[in-house]
Amino acid sequence: MTRILSLLTFFIFATNFLNAQISTHQVFDKEGKTATIEQILEASSSSELIFFGELHNNSIAHWLQLQLLKSLHQSRADLVLAGEFFERDDQLNINEWFSGKITDKNFEAEAKLWNNYSTDYKPLMLYAKQNNIPFIASNIPRKYASLVSRDGLTALEELSQEAKAFIAPLPIVIDKDLPGYVGMKNMMHGSGMNVDYMVEAQAIKDATMAYSLYDAVEKKQQIYHINGSYHSNNYEGIVWYIKQMYPEAKILTIATVEQNDISNLEDASIGIADFIFVLPSDSPKSY
Repeated sequence: MTRILSLLTFFIFATNFLNAQISTHQVFDKEGKTATIEQILEASSSSELIFFGELHNNSIAHWLQLQLLKSLHQSRADLVLAGEFFERDDQLNINEWFSGKITDKNFEAEAKLWNNYSTDYKPLMLYAKQNNIPFIASNIPRKYASLVSRDGLTALEELSQEAKAFIAPLPIVIDKDLPGYVGMKNMMHGSGMNVDYMVEAQAIKDATMAYSLYDAVEKKQQIYHINGSYHSNNYEGIVWYIKQMYPEAKILTIATVEQNDISNLEDASIGIADFIFVLPSDSPKSY
């Protein structure tokens, strides 16, 4: 009897272990109901802009991004990939690399690459390059966002016209009452930093990433944009700026969150995006 109980316990443990290993993610809609990748693809077919809000260091999220890119490419010939992970002043390097004018080695030596570029973003870029999918570097150069965080938005007015070409046209409108910005201020309260300037730095990133996509929107191309979830959660950030310029734009948002239990969406994440990928808290991390 003891042996039978031991074997039964082992098989229950093994079954639970295998289920845990297989369930690398779950998909939910904005109401918190279980959804599927197929539903995301169906919704994407009628969307002009698709924002994949990522957790920068989550390897599963990056793999999901790549799979979605491949699926979108199969259905749309006018697809454009865009991303926060490249700054606008690297666009020339990217264009020259995509066109074969410079080598992979030269591109990676000259571009401002994130630390996890080779593991998390290079697969996206290689797929785009190999399949002639244009790429838009959407982010503001970090040095200018840093300037705003120190001295406020007005500091950008003193830049040269050459520098301003890499930033959304000034002045930008900021709704500091948006919940995301309010939450940012509350989180930083007591930090010793100028929280208004930090919100302005976040807003100029959002505004510039949105501005970077306007030309593709005008051309009626489908845009697949990769960004940190906080830049598009709750339809704020980049999405808010897009809506100011193109209120009728058909936008689909995707968010990623981590939970210990991925079987249900936690209340705090309900409604943050059209679809939410829930990933295990112990997902592999690239840093």
